[in-house]
Amino acid sequence: MPNLFNEDTYEQAIIELFEEMGYSHLYAPDVERDYTSPLLEDVLKDSLARINRELPKEAIDEALLKLHDLETGSLLEKNIRFMDYLQNGITVKFFANGVEDSQIVRLIDYKNVNNNTFYVVNQFTLIENAERRPDVILFINGLPLVVMELKTPVKDEVTAENAFNQIRNYMQDIPPLFYYNAICVISDLSTNKAGTITSGMDRFMEWKTKDGNYEETAYASFDTFYEGMFQKERLLDIIKNFILFSGTPTNRFKVLAGYHQYFAVKKRLRKLRLQHKLMVRAVYFGILKVRVNPYPWSSMLICYKKF
Repeated sequence: MPNLFNEDTYEQAIIELFEEMGYSHLYAPDVERDYTSPLLEDVLKDSLARINRELPKEAIDEALLKLHDLETGSLLEKNIRFMDYLQNGITVKFFANGVEDSQIVRLIDYKNVNNNTFYVVNQFTLIENAERRPDVILFINGLPLVVMELKTPVKDEVTAENAFNQIRNYMQDIPPLFYYNAICVISDLSTNKAGTITSGMDRFMEWKTKDGNYEETAYASFDTFYEGMFQKERLLDIIKNFILFSGTPTNRFKVLAGYHQYFAVKKRLRKLRLQHKLMVRAVYFGILKVRVNPYPWSSMLICYKKF
């Protein structure tokens, strides 16, 4: 009797897990769209208007123009530009009532997770240098931020390394998808790892905990990886604060924090916040007569982004 747990059923298991985490599912062949665009255009427009409801249509339109035209450069250079937009917003200039104005259009509402649109999408066809169809893509506000390549868990000769090689092939065949990428995932059920567009196979990492309690040698189970890394609030935190670019001007690489780094920073931030509260309390009661930085933990993030 053939093994019923193949690549298709594994894909469905992934989709069901994300649905349990609050993502909506889209089967891409059922969505009317431009197969040369890696974006969910209608979702993107609606999301930007909702998140930036205080801004006029002219500001949103200008942001969309900048988002569609990431200027000239390599795939990496375009991704660097996009990640700046994603983490910090897009600065736009526009005319409103005959007066020039400058504002920041946010792509993600990092303060209110429920103000964002999360989709898990399978069989998303994209045509550029070739026609390709990645297994699963996570879209936030119409942006394809996480590309996931799955391999059958029942064939010993097919492994997560094959998924890694497939991601590399996609970067050659459908590069626009990776202009807008934050995280890449490779998985064959027993091995589940995340990395970036510049990560070698050895730099793709497991995520071994859902809540920060872990052992270095613990087995990273299927659900621990996905639920630990891709809960909505945590994924937004990772995208905003735990992805950076390092290296020299001629040799840049993109860094995604590991689970141990993520939880170490979060633990340190909690301590800094507590110290700040105690210092403010001391100042209030006249015990300490110094000016206290109201956001001492911000320097921790700055230091972290330079590691």
